[in-house]
Amino acid sequence: QRQLVESGGGSVQAGGSLRLSCVASGFADKINSVAWYRQVFGAQRERVAVIDEGGNTDYAASVKGRFAISTDNAKNSVWLQMNGLLSEDTGVYTCYQRSSTLQYWGQGIMVTVSS
Repeated sequence: QRQLVESGGGSVQAGGSLRLSCVASGFADKINSVAWYRQVFGAQRERVAVIDEGGNTDYAASVKGRFAISTDNAKNSVWLQMNGLLSEDTGVYTCYQRSSTLQYWGQGIMVTVSS
């Protein structure tokens, strides 16, 4: 089975930066989409960033211009650079990958932004 493991979370002051990493292991069919999701307190999980095989990206309006997603060619490593963090960015961030047939989720990692 494929496993996704996140790292790089923690606590920062508002205006600061964090870089989340997601490392994948195990077999998967060709990955055609990777993304980061988050769940903030009292809200449902939302997709914050996605990148496809062609390198095309899309971001939630709330993070556009502040966050950047990137990945290696094999989709074995995925990063989320988060700049200009706001208190409302606080939540659990989860790595996600999708092939033509299967979906994979990481366990989630906490990001706390203090104001």
